[in-house]
Amino acid sequence: MILITGGSGSGKSEYAEKIALNLKEKLSFNNMIYIATMIPIGCEATEKIERHREMRNGKGFLTKECYKTEDIIKMSGFDVLKKSVVLLECMSNLLANEIFSSKNENAYEDIIKGMKIISEKSGGFIIVTNDVFSDGIEYDNETLRYTRYLAKINCTLANLAEEVVEVVCGIPVYNH
Repeated sequence: MILITGGSGSGKSEYAEKIALNLKEKLSFNNMIYIATMIPIGCEATEKIERHREMRNGKGFLTKECYKTEDIIKMSGFDVLKKSVVLLECMSNLLANEIFSSKNENAYEDIIKGMKIISEKSGGFIIVTNDVFSDGIEYDNETLRYTRYLAKINCTLANLAEEVVEVVCGIPVYNH
């Protein structure tokens, strides 16, 4: 498992795709699976999804839209995962879907369980997440609850990961 973090627009996605392509080649795998977690609601989300599709165009990713952890866990039964590099983009969207759309009170536990399952079943697993903790803005209680959950998930995933990379201005900063 490789965890990639950074601020918005830092180059995390491009870096994660590069890592996926390198892993696919290194491991001689045939497949790369891209788990897209952003729900296409509104112009901003739709535009961002389209930008990411364009970035992946021609690279050989099979895109699976999974907006909830249970959808991701269902994927774990696919035999193709064993010979695939899986890229999940991104944890902050998945968490928002779980706690705001699905009202999942067990979001932390469910997400960690799902990530462990995909990590065990896949040939290589890359997770993109966000650093939303550095802006110094005071938020309402719901948003604070979300950021606390994301911090807890990120810390847990960092401890499970073989490698953690922070991307700053397109430059990877490795934390082994």
